[in-house]
This record gives sequence, structure tokens and C-alpha cells, in this order.
Amino acid sequence: MCGITGWIAYDRDLTAERNVLDAMTATQVCRGPDAGGVHLEPHAALGHRRLAVIDIEGGVQPMTVDHDGRPLAVLSYSGEVYNHRELRAELEAAGHRFRTRSDTEVVLRAYLEWGERLAERLNGMFALAVWDSRREELLLVRDRMGVKPLYYHPTPDGVVFGSEMKAVLAHPWVRAVVDLDGLRELLAHTRTPGLTPYRDVLEVRPGHVVRVRRGGVSVRRYWALEAREHADSLEATIATVRALLDDIVHRQLESDVPLCSLLSGGLDSSAVTALAARTLAAAGAGPVRSFAVDFAGRPQDFHADPVRQSQDGPFARLLADHVGADHSVIELDAAELADPALRSATVRARDLPNGVGDMDVSLLLLFRDVRRHSTVALSGESADELFGGYRWFHDPEAVATDDFPWAASVAAIAGTGSAPRERLLDADLLRKLDLEGYRRARYREALAEVPHLDGADPLERRMREISYLNLTRFVCILLDRKDRMSMANGLEVRVPFCDHRLVQYVFNTPWAMKSFDGREKSLLRAAVRDVLPAEVADRAKSPYPVSMDPRYPAQLRTELARLAAGRKSPALDLLDRRRLADALAPDTDPQSVRLAVDLALDLDAWLTEYPVTLEL
Repeated sequence: MCGITGWIAYDRDLTAERNVLDAMTATQVCRGPDAGGVHLEPHAALGHRRLAVIDIEGGVQPMTVDHDGRPLAVLSYSGEVYNHRELRAELEAAGHRFRTRSDTEVVLRAYLEWGERLAERLNGMFALAVWDSRREELLLVRDRMGVKPLYYHPTPDGVVFGSEMKAVLAHPWVRAVVDLDGLRELLAHTRTPGLTPYRDVLEVRPGHVVRVRRGGVSVRRYWALEAREHADSLEATIATVRALLDDIVHRQLESDVPLCSLLSGGLDSSAVTALAARTLAAAGAGPVRSFAVDFAGRPQDFHADPVRQSQDGPFARLLADHVGADHSVIELDAAELADPALRSATVRARDLPNGVGDMDVSLLLLFRDVRRHSTVALSGESADELFGGYRWFHDPEAVATDDFPWAASVAAIAGTGSAPRERLLDADLLRKLDLEGYRRARYREALAEVPHLDGADPLERRMREISYLNLTRFVCILLDRKDRMSMANGLEVRVPFCDHRLVQYVFNTPWAMKSFDGREKSLLRAAVRDVLPAEVADRAKSPYPVSMDPRYPAQLRTELARLAAGRKSPALDLLDRRRLADALAPDTDPQSVRLAVDLALDLDAWLTEYPVTLEL
């Protein structure tokens, strides 16, 4: 996994702009701590930071293919292509000769053979930039599910791009401007593909190709979810899901560096860990290494609620023992979770405030410790969106709502009581933002995209819509979080449930099959039950854990009091003084405003760290 960046300019000589490219590339060191490189031509400057995973010696980037001493094409690439061996054989049969074992060279030669149609050939998670020196054209390509990030900023004579927004913002021509729509996008509990909160900083949409020519920028979609008739029986469907998972996990275990699994004890991560353990054992390469996160004092602090009915730790240990994993628990302390320096680190990793507090900080710390032992980790991310794991798939009121079905559940997932995340924002600002109106407008746009089959009954049609919304508007929020917190530590996280073959197949499986046993994730449970202990297979869905230590919200209130007492905090202009006073009142339960306080502190860290211009 790596960080890429670059600048295309048709009206200037970029060989004289090495200092700008170096500054942009330097922002990606966390993503690629092992090596760095740049490539300069008159109209193209490409930078790369490398996290070496496959072919440590040979996969150096930017990578070029030359002819008669002149470059034909140059690649700066982040990600993993899991079918690179098959593609290499096909390319060799077509006459290509390889000098490395890396998937990077496969991607580059795939471009020479198939042009922008290489995107359809790749199975994996990737964000890549190919500069065609012959045509003086740039191609930006992002994987189908958007696992790997890629952003760009069109300029009058070209484009600036990077794996993270910070790389784009490091260019002297790009201003970090956030207007009302940008703030809406930041706060509305949804993600609009292609947009970012920063004005004119765009996202390469998942499953899309952006081509930059001297005449301008064009965009092409190369993959999207399609509505197809599902003819398989339930038994055949379960068998197909299992066969796909076996193949996917097998492919994603390839690595020349230490690899592990992230294990929560839930169905998703347990399935990935168990299948990985079985594959490694068959190859004589086990045991699988697994890591879990927990909180100091968890046994006495934990209390079951409708969202989290059980602690993760015992189930993770049960699964680890069942498959013979080399299992470690990383225990975090509430005092560390509230550390302002760590909050600032999560904001820098995201380039934005998020307001989920310890959920981000704990993930950052988990990945920091995992990275001491492994460079690659497998994760169960995205199974809930794919197989229908969230409460809103099964709550009739959420299913029927004329809004994104998760909108009313965000606070419950975070375990924060009743106060919404924006509770402390200025009342006049909230009226101008009209977050509910903005979110519903985006909801209607998303609904218009959903592919349907003729003759589907109303329930099947609605559940297809909810599945589509989760796979295109919700999963990206979690994938972004996982990518930024992991890559801030130079850790590559792979997500088997995002394999597009599995996603397309399950998307078209009827809802009656996805919930055939009357529970969430029926298909997945049936497909992997044989490799799991019954207690793990039958465990109810439990979201990512939060600290229940009462010291955490109390420390948040201490930090909020410091913010409110100061006069230099840039976030104060966005906050409501009366609501701040209410949140700090002795009779206010700190837990009830936890999420709102987290957002206020995130905003303060963001506006302190970044040269943001607010145009509200």
C-alpha cells in the first residue's frame, strides 16, 4: 500500500517544479514509510511513497516502461491487485516481458496492452495514476468499491491529484475553502460520491476513470452495481458465497511481509480469520496472527444495551482458540483516548473533523500497535452493508423512512445517548445548513441511481434500495475511516468482503434469502458456520466498541471547558455559547452530550491544524 500524488500542467515546464512535487509527496510519508520517488517530465510530475508488500526489491515507483531510452508510460500506484498472476500470464502470452515480480509492473503493462480498459481487468483495491508520455495524457483509476482513496483538483491547464486531500492541499494553487455545501457534506451523515467538503477538491468516484488531456478532463464509469435475475436456489447461493469467500481470502493472503487478521469476535471478522487460518494451515504456513482491541476496566464498565449486547473479548478469544490463532489483545486506557494530541492526529489522518471521538482514536491506537508486528491486516469491513447486518435493515420504521435509513441510528451506534452530533453548533448556522433538507436531497439523488428488476414486489424493491444506499453511501464512510487510521500508521488493511464479484452476486440475492433464518446476515452465517464455534456463529451483531469508562466523557467535558474559556479557539464562531454552557452545567450528564462534544473538539483541532477558509 502506498501514497501517490502528482501535477499535470500543459502550459508550464514541471521539470523546474521539483520543490512543489516534493512537498506534495512528503505529505504521504505515513502511507509509504519504506521509500519515495518522483518522476518529472515537462508537463507531468508524479510522486510516490511506498509501503513495500510484494516484491520488496523490484516494486519501486514511480515505475516506467521505456523504449529507445524514452519513457512510454509512467505509473504511480497504491493498492493490491489480487489477480496479478493471471494477468501476468496473459500479458506474457501477448509478448510482454517482465523484470520484476511486482503487481505494479503488471498494472503498468496492462495499461500498455489495454489502455484505460485495464480498469475492468483488475481485481483488487487500488488507486493509480498512469502518465502516457507518448500522448501526454493522464489516467486516474479507482477501484470499484472505493477502498483506496484518490482526489484531484482541476486547474486551468491540467490537474493536481493525490491519495489524500492533504497532498492536493499542499499544492500552492489549492486553497482549503469550505462553504455551506462543504459543511453540509461534512455533517449530514452521508457521503456524496465525487464530492469532498473542500471546494473544488474532487474525489475520483469508485468504479470510475478520470482522463486528463490538453483539452480538459473527462470521466467514465467502468463498473456499477447492476440488477440481475437471481436463479440459484438457497443451497446453491450459500455454496456460491462460500466458494467466493474461499477464493477471495486465499488471494488476499499473498504478502512478502508479516500479515495478520483484525478480530472482534463478531461474525464478519471471525469468518475472515477462520478462513485465513484454514488456508494458511493447508499451505503449511500457519498459524494466523490475530489482534483485538479492548478497553481498560471493560468488564466492570460494560453494560449491555439494545445496540451492544455482549463484550467482544470473550468471543474473539473463543474464535482464536478454535482456529489456533496467535492472538493478542491491545488494551487502551480512557485517559489516552481523550488525549488532545491523539485527537489532532486523527483529524490530520482524515484531513477533516469527524466527531466520533474514541472510535477513531482507538482505531488509530490499535493500528499503531498492530503495525509493530504486521504490515498487512485482513478486516471484516463491509459485510454488514453487503449481507444486511445493521439494525436499519430489519427495523420496519427505518426501512419505511424517506431518508437514509441510518440517519436516526448514528447516535445509537456510537453509544452516545440522545444528543445529536451537531447539538453544540450555532443555532443560526444550523438553520442556514438545513442538514435534514440537504440529506434528503442527496437521498433522492441516490434513489434515482438504484437499478431495479421489472416486476419486483414492493418489499424486494425497497430492500434493494436500502442495500444500494449502504453499498454506495454508507460503506464509504467506514472504508475511509479504516484507510486513514491504518495508513497513518503505515499499515495495509485488506477487505475481502469488498471483492466486486461477491458484492455483485450478493446484491442481487433476494432479501428472503439474505434473511432466511429470520436474523441479520443469514447467508454469511450459513456459508461459514462450519468453520466457527456455534457461540460465535450465533452471536448478535455488535458495532465497533466504544469506551464505557465514565472518565472518558468527563475528560471530554474538561477539554470543552478549556475551549469555551479561551478566546482564540477558531471553532467558537461555529458553536452556540448558550448550548456550550448547558453542556458544561454540573447537572448535565457528560455521556448525553458525548458525541456533540467530540464534534466541537474535532472542529477546534481541524481549524487549528489546517489553513481553512470558511465561507458561510
